[in-house]
Amino acid sequence: MKVLVTGATGFVGRHLVAALLARGCTVRAVARDAQKAADMPWINDVEFVSADIHAADLDVAALTEGVDALAHLAWPGLPNYRALFHFEHNLMADYRFIKGAVGAGVKQVLVTGTCFEYGMQSGPLSEQNDAQPANPYGLAKHTLHLFLQSLQQEHSFTLQWARLFYLHGEGQNPNSLLAALDRAIDAGDATFNMSAGEQLRDFLPIETAAAHLAAILHKRDFDGTINCASGQPVSVRALVEQRVRERGATIGLNLGHYPYPTHEPLAFWAVTERLQQLLGELQ
Repeated sequence: MKVLVTGATGFVGRHLVAALLARGCTVRAVARDAQKAADMPWINDVEFVSADIHAADLDVAALTEGVDALAHLAWPGLPNYRALFHFEHNLMADYRFIKGAVGAGVKQVLVTGTCFEYGMQSGPLSEQNDAQPANPYGLAKHTLHLFLQSLQQEHSFTLQWARLFYLHGEGQNPNSLLAALDRAIDAGDATFNMSAGEQLRDFLPIETAAAHLAAILHKRDFDGTINCASGQPVSVRALVEQRVRERGATIGLNLGHYPYPTHEPLAFWAVTERLQQLLGELQ
């Protein structure tokens, strides 16, 4: 199986490329920054293409030639979830690229969506919940999903929409919670400023998430939306305390220093029955 991976040097992309190679796939990895790609451990095991998939003069047919599936992960501008460019630029640029790939003959497309498509809904969230995005990023992703479903009425292709929840691990944004905590521990800080930590979230190690995405790609007849998550609600405080224990650190937690974010509910996590069923079918 030959897979074209966009955003190959990003947080998710770098791990998905590794997971696909581990499954014996041939990978054409696409990213804008060739220098960053050169530092990837898999660079000699893939066909790397330095390209901006949003460029007006991109030869999509040449880029997708010979691939069995497109794994579309590229999405500039994160983690600024409230910026208008998500739908003012990324939305239509992504749609044009994917439409071009489908028009060139790609029959299977996996796109990473987001838990922010569920908006401010609380509790366990299944794929049956209506999308109610409450920020520009979630709105842009959900609208792209709708556009691509409409495109399926004109072109025959499989659309696998994988909604990611809270991922952590190597390559994560340096401003993310655990990365900031690791930095504070490494610096020998006495305390770590954080919220009260009572938020319940669905956390998943990036390596596990990448393995799930690779498995979804191998379920070639699957078409639809699927939560890519653990299915287990864990408090932010418990996650932080676990990392402190893993690091053998004595850093104190300054709970309540930051207010809770207003762009997400206090408690939500994924229902993963569909994912577990799919993974079971592949065993």
